[in-house]
Amino acid sequence: MTEILIRNAAYVATMDDAERELRNVDILVKDGVIADIGTGVASDGEVIDAKGFLVTPGLVNTHHHLFQTLTRAVPGAQDSLLFGWLQRLYPIWSTLTPEDMYLSAQIGLAELALSGCTLAADHMYLFPNGSRLDDTIAAASDIGMRFQPTRGSMSIGVSDGGLPPDSLVEREADILEDSIRLIDTHHDASEGSMCRVSLAPCSPFSVSQNLMRDSAILARDKGVMLHTHLAENDEDVRYSLEKFGCRPGQYAEDLGWVGDDVWFAHVVKLDAQEIDLFAKHRTGVAHCPCSNCRLGSGIAPIREMRDAGVPVGLGVDGSASNDSGNLMSEARQAMLLQRVAKGADAMSAREALHIATRGGAEVLGRHDCGQIAVGKRADIAMWNITSIEMAGSWDPIAILLAGPQKVHNLLVEGRQIVRDGILTTVDLPLAIERQNNRVGALLE
Repeated sequence: MTEILIRNAAYVATMDDAERELRNVDILVKDGVIADIGTGVASDGEVIDAKGFLVTPGLVNTHHHLFQTLTRAVPGAQDSLLFGWLQRLYPIWSTLTPEDMYLSAQIGLAELALSGCTLAADHMYLFPNGSRLDDTIAAASDIGMRFQPTRGSMSIGVSDGGLPPDSLVEREADILEDSIRLIDTHHDASEGSMCRVSLAPCSPFSVSQNLMRDSAILARDKGVMLHTHLAENDEDVRYSLEKFGCRPGQYAEDLGWVGDDVWFAHVVKLDAQEIDLFAKHRTGVAHCPCSNCRLGSGIAPIREMRDAGVPVGLGVDGSASNDSGNLMSEARQAMLLQRVAKGADAMSAREALHIATRGGAEVLGRHDCGQIAVGKRADIAMWNITSIEMAGSWDPIAILLAGPQKVHNLLVEGRQIVRDGILTTVDLPLAIERQNNRVGALLE
C-alpha cells in the first residue's frame, strides 16, 4: 500500500458538498484515494509538510487542442477572427507528424500540470501524416495526467462547402471505425480511471449532420461522452442560421446532442432559450475565457448559465488561440470577465475556483474527482501562500485575487508529478528544446 501524508495544511478549500474550508489539518492518501482528513493523522508513508500551503483539488481543463502547442503566436493568425485564424493555420497543421503530436501534447500537458491541473480533456480533430489519438494518450501517460482524450473529426472540406482543406478531412466511415477502435482500446469507465475516451466531431461547419447523429448513437451505445464546439462567435451563429435554418442550440437538440453526457466548448453566443435548454438537460459547457478574448469572440454568459443550473467548467483551449496553457490564469480571467460584464459582485474568487475544480470534474462526468473529501481520488494541488504573490493577502483562499500562478506540489492519483515546482515525470528542458527545434524547422 502506497501512502502519502500531507501534514498540517494551513488552509484547505475542499470543494466538497458542504464547501468546507479547513485550517491546519492533515490529509492522508492511500493507493491514490483520500483516506482521511483530520488532525494528528498517523502514517508510515512519505510526509509532505504543508504548513505554508493552501491545498485545493487539482484543477480540471475541459477543453484543449494539444497539437496546437507547436503553433503559438503564428504571424498572420495573431489578429484574426475565428474563420480567418483557421484558414491561416490549417496548412501548417497539415504538415504535422505523429512525433509532433506526441511532443505538442507532452509540452501542453506539462504546462497544465505546472499550473495545478490534474485532469485534462483534449480535442484532437485532425490526423495528418499518420497521426493518431494514441499519440496524445501516450504523452498523457508519460506525464502522469488524468486524461479525457476526444476523438475529433472533420468530414466536410472546402470542395463540399466546409471550411477545412480537403486534405485534412476524413471519410465518415473511417472516422466511426477508428472511434470504435479507440474506445475499445483505451476507454476505462471504472472509478479512478486515468483515461476515458469521448467522441467529438469538430464543429457544425466541418462535419455533416449525419456524422453528428451517428457519433451520438455510437457514443451512447459505447457509454462514452460527446463533445464539440458550438456558438463560438457571431460567424458561427450566422453559419448555423444560413445552413440549418436554426440557432446552434436548436441544431444540437435536433441531432440528439443534449444531455449530461454532452459538453460544448465556448458557447459564447447562447441566448436565454438555449441556456434554459442546456440547464434542463444538464448539458455541460467548457468556458474558454482567454481564447474568447484572443479571438474577439465575446464574453460568454457564464453568470446566466450558472444561475440557470448549467454545468460549467474551464478550458484553456488550444495554444494557437490562447498562446498559454495556464489554468490558474484561466480561472482568474473567467472571474474578471464576468465582473466586467455584470459588475464586481458577479463572480467571487471562490466561485471561480469551484468552476476550475469541481465544476470541471462534473462537466466531464468525473464525480470521483474535483473534491478534497474522503473516498475521492487524490488529485491534489498545493499552493505556496508564503510566496511574494500572496504577501499582504488577508484571505489565502481568495487565491485568484492574490496568489501564485504556478503550483508547488501536485498529486495525481496520489503520485507527485510536481514537486517543489518542478515536473518530476519527464525531462522538460529536453522536451522544450525539441519543441523549439521543430518550430525552427516549420519556419524554414
